[in-house]
Amino acid sequence: MRKLLVSHTTEMVLILVIAAMSLALSFLTDRFFTLGNAFDLLNISAVNIIFAVGLLVVLIAGGIDISFAVAASVVQYATALALAQIGGGDWISGLLIASVFGIALGLINAFLIHRFNIISIVATISTFNVYFGLLMFFTKGVSIYNLPDWLTTRVIVYEREMADGSWAEITLPVVVMLICVVATWLFVTRTTTGRQLYAFGDNPEGARRFGINVGAMQYIAFGWLGLMAGIAGLMQAHYAQEVVPNALYGRELDVLAAVVLGGARLGGGKGSVMGCVLGVLLVSITQNGLNLMGVSPFAFKMIVGAIILVAITLSSGRLDGLFGPRKQALSDTDSKGGAA
Repeated sequence: MRKLLVSHTTEMVLILVIAAMSLALSFLTDRFFTLGNAFDLLNISAVNIIFAVGLLVVLIAGGIDISFAVAASVVQYATALALAQIGGGDWISGLLIASVFGIALGLINAFLIHRFNIISIVATISTFNVYFGLLMFFTKGVSIYNLPDWLTTRVIVYEREMADGSWAEITLPVVVMLICVVATWLFVTRTTTGRQLYAFGDNPEGARRFGINVGAMQYIAFGWLGLMAGIAGLMQAHYAQEVVPNALYGRELDVLAAVVLGGARLGGGKGSVMGCVLGVLLVSITQNGLNLMGVSPFAFKMIVGAIILVAITLSSGRLDGLFGPRKQALSDTDSKGGAA
């Protein structure tokens, strides 16, 4: 039992923080601790969690991608146009088209990183701007409202009437999110490829010498994130009942903050699906609580920025790099002074 707690310290801490924050918010606002608000949190968080489990795989492999949210916007628009060309389609065709487009955009990132040996964050900053620029150029910022009925019809999986006459609902994106979470968990923990991704992210040179295909790891990781981005984009279109070109713009930083908060290491080789989900929920609860208390949304942006800054500082053993050499230098100086 003790070994289990030690190996899941981050997840346990997040659960305690979420519980403490939820308890505090239940006293600060009477709307937070209600079934309706809890279901709304799940519905709103579903797309971010789908993004997050995809990004987790890239982070485990030692990469980083900030273009996935814009890629999902491109997928939304391209899928809507493709569905119009085939006469409307259905959920199966919609998911297949979105998945193919998403994987293709993810593989473009992997190709640039592997073929030209570009640092992943530099490559994805470039594709972020290219994808978004092309999207806004061709769409001119015009939204698509004429979507197929099956995509815009709200699918309610579970509902319950509240005392005030309102309804608490669990919608389709939550179910799709759960499937993506389970699929990612099985992929990274129960397959040989998943274990190779951890090994590659933790020690790329050692993994290379051990015979792990570096290119394959990058294509698989970014392809998986592309797949999740495609699915998330379609779920966002279903939830919003429209396709807005810039609707997901800026979402990447919130998701990145949540994933690293959940224990994923920016240096690679570390991260869990459970921690990832808890990280997203904590960020969502923070945002929801601030909104209910009437706090400025800029305060939430400051919190997200602080999370990313702390994560970058603490990840990949950076504390040793920051303080270790200095400690050694001071020790050497003291020794010389003592010898003199």
